[in-house]
Amino acid sequence: MRDDHKLPETGFLPLLNPPEKKHAKSDYCFAFKERKLLLLCKDNVCTLPSVRGYRELGAEVIREQYIGEFGDISCFAAELGEGFRQNEHIRFEDLRKLHGVLDEQLASVAGRAIHLLEWDMKTTFCGRCGSRTFRRQQERAKECPDCGTLFFPKISPAIIVLIQRQDEALLARSPGFPTGLYGLIAGFVEPGESVEEAVVREVMEEVGISIRDIKYFGSQPWPYPDSLMIGFTARYAGGELHIDAAEIEDARWFRHDEIPAVPKNSSISGRLISDFIEKHISGNGNSLLAKE
Repeated sequence: MRDDHKLPETGFLPLLNPPEKKHAKSDYCFAFKERKLLLLCKDNVCTLPSVRGYRELGAEVIREQYIGEFGDISCFAAELGEGFRQNEHIRFEDLRKLHGVLDEQLASVAGRAIHLLEWDMKTTFCGRCGSRTFRRQQERAKECPDCGTLFFPKISPAIIVLIQRQDEALLARSPGFPTGLYGLIAGFVEPGESVEEAVVREVMEEVGISIRDIKYFGSQPWPYPDSLMIGFTARYAGGELHIDAAEIEDARWFRHDEIPAVPKNSSISGRLISDFIEKHISGNGNSLLAKE
């Protein structure tokens, strides 16, 4: 169970340096060990530790950085090493399982935190000359003191698309999915490619069909490890399903009332599928079909 009754109404504000405060609440620390978030749980309620709280647990702190403000609560990210004093109230949770455990806004900030920690780790040394980098004060960047190369947090754009054919949606399974779970066609944008071109290419590569009427749906930061998922809807234009076995285990057309197990609405994949179902239940999907 999540503890969200004490959360501020305002959302997260990314900042480089903590602001001066006359009246401040406690701080939050998004502390990770092997990409799992440290939570303090008691009586089925889980909370984030404060900076002081997680340091008192005795873990080695590999890296730490300030990431911004959540209302008037300062937020920090930390990577933990060995030497951790365990107790019955400590829990390490996978990022994918935070929704329903933490408030949705805090779960989103946790994704930002691990993204920045891993960027900090991967840019410890300059990829051009090998010198140790340092963090710049005026922007979210690392700089090489010898050759001057700047390293900004990497964001890898990826597309995800729900393809509709009359009253059916194309759902697919990756070999790594849990048993019975279906999702949508997705893939990374390649250099020199627009996101719309990436949608067409990924669909053709993975399932061998052509599509039309590509429309933007929404986006979601996806820290696995550093993606931005850009969601689209599209309509089937032609061709038979030919699955790329290296990427896809199964792909089928499902009616809106026959949808199998799919991701939750905390993911953009789940929201795309829910939107498809809701439009058909309300009749909007059928009205769109009449225009084809």
